[in-house]
Amino acid sequence: MTDESEQSVRAAMEGELRLLEPEVRASPERVLELLDPEFTEIGASGRRWDVASILTATGDGTVSPESPVNVTEMSGVVLAPGIVHLTYFSEHQGRRVWRSSVWRLTNAGWRMYFHQGTPTG
Repeated sequence: MTDESEQSVRAAMEGELRLLEPEVRASPERVLELLDPEFTEIGASGRRWDVASILTATGDGTVSPESPVNVTEMSGVVLAPGIVHLTYFSEHQGRRVWRSSVWRLTNAGWRMYFHQGTPTG
């Protein structure tokens, strides 16, 4: 992996981890800094999300400092210049989910464009 690719993957990983922080999730402004305006998600529940529905749901207390989201096996690959695909497992309140995100570089920085979560039993 080139230095540029490594920097891209690292930037996407940092953004992904920030989105899981309770203090970021509680702030619509901070969430908007990390989500692409065209963001979509297929959640672990099967529900489809967009920016507006994510902003409504964040800050609802489901991710608290007492119950953090644990992330393991995170890896990333550059699909094309300015496009990074991440995969990882999250564990929260006994639920393990395999997650996949696509991040793209915009004029405002790295933003999550797509996310999907699949429960893993």
